[in-house]
Order: sequence, then structure tokens, then C-alpha cells
Amino acid sequence: MARKTALALVIASAAAVSAFAEDGTYQPDPFTSMKSRADVLSELQEARRSGVNPWADEYNPVMHMRSDRSREEVTRDYLSSRDSVSAFGGEDSGSVYLGHREATQPQAAQLAVAPAPGIEE
Repeated sequence: MARKTALALVIASAAAVSAFAEDGTYQPDPFTSMKSRADVLSELQEARRSGVNPWADEYNPVMHMRSDRSREEVTRDYLSSRDSVSAFGGEDSGSVYLGHREATQPQAAQLAVAPAPGIEE
């Protein structure tokens, strides 16, 4: 008798739970390609001929990059900006740093921020 009661309870609780599953690929606006199949295939063939495979383990996107600045310039810029970078990475996200900086600058030197389009003040 207890087994029948337990089974009835399990069936009743399973029936009471509703599942609202939807198709995971639903798109209200159907995709319309801007290129022909031939254009896409030619781009694919060109990418294969280039020999670059961005999904390969040995892919190195910066291998052929060259800097237009010297090591000394980069080091100087880093050293001059590390206090502000450290302040913005702090607990207060740089609000004390900005408050101190704004207090020491004249009002005319501060940047005016325009409201975003469509937003009225």
C-alpha cells in the first residue's frame, strides 16, 4: 500500500510540473545574405590558400606586427601613466584620483560631456 501511495505521489508531482520548452533556434527575422554563394566560396578558397588557420594551435596573430614606437618611448609612457592606471584599478575606480585632479585644474580645462543623442537633460 505504501508503495502505491509513493508511486501515485511521484506521478502526481510529475504531472503538476509544467515544461515550457521552445525551439532554441527561433529567429523572428530570417537571415538574408548580402553575398552570393560563389563570393563566399571564393573567400573561403582565398583564406585556405593564405595558409593562415585561426583555429590552429600554432596560430599567432601578432607574428608579423611591427611597432612604430621604440622600447624607450613605450617605457616612458608607461612610467608616466602608471599612477593614473593604478588609481583607476583601485577600490574606488579612480574617483579620488579624479577628484584631486579636477580640484587642481582650472574649470576651463575640464572636458564638457555632451548628452547622448535622444537623452534630454
